Amino acid sequence: MTAPAPTVSNDLKKLLRAVKLGRCLDTLPERLALAGQRDLSHHEFLELVLADEVTRRETSSATLRARTAGLDADMTLENWDPTTKVTYDHHVFDELASLRFVDAGHNALILGPVGVGKTFLATALGHAAVRRRYSVTFCRADILLKRLRASRLDNSHDTEIRKLLRVDLLILDDFALQPFDTLDTADLYELIVERHRVASTVVTSNREPVEWLAQMADPLLAQSAIDRLQSAAYELVLDGESYRRRQKPGLDTGTINPRPRRKRRPT
Repeated sequence: MTAPAPTVSNDLKKLLRAVKLGRCLDTLPERLALAGQRDLSHHEFLELVLADEVTRRETSSATLRARTAGLDADMTLENWDPTTKVTYDHHVFDELASLRFVDAGHNALILGPVGVGKTFLATALGHAAVRRRYSVTFCRADILLKRLRASRLDNSHDTEIRKLLRVDLLILDDFALQPFDTLDTADLYELIVERHRVASTVVTSNREPVEWLAQMADPLLAQSAIDRLQSAAYELVLDGESYRRRQKPGLDTGTINPRPRRKRRPT
């Protein structure tokens, strides 16, 4: 006969919640059963239960920090589809995934045509960094520059710049997609120059770096900033079919129920 599942008393539940270990109840019955099957000692059982709790807290913390960083929750390394027909230098990406470039204060330029997965891989690096407890900020380049421009109006510009200078890994998505005016160019110059070989920046772009210069209002600042960015950067060039097409929703082969119509309000 199968042994009955171990039960957890109400008193134990209250005690665990009192010491902020209530989440242990999620896996405690299974751990009790395992302890009985393997004849675990008291300290082995306690170590197992506490290891579960540490894992839960680390996962929860990483999820919160990834959300704060602006990272898409689905764009992680484990969710990348390796069967997609996108080509890139795997040795370079493996080096980036090791995060040694963050330790060294180096940069990464992820380049390629529209839709091949540049944002996905950059975001995946962000998730890996968050799990290693690096501070990360992900933002589309144009949105970040709009935010900095708006910060000049309420005198918070210096504060915003300092925040971006302190972050371990800054990810600028869709870089140089639109022209940069004088203020944008000045902000980019300050960020790139001050972070040079001190903190890491990842840039994704549909344009070649040589094209970025033409997008900036001040050629001298642009040349100085881009030269620094490139001189300390790994370059990962992607090519192939659109990765986004693999993410399109498919049709359910079963019966598709129509969406219920809204009731009209009486006139």
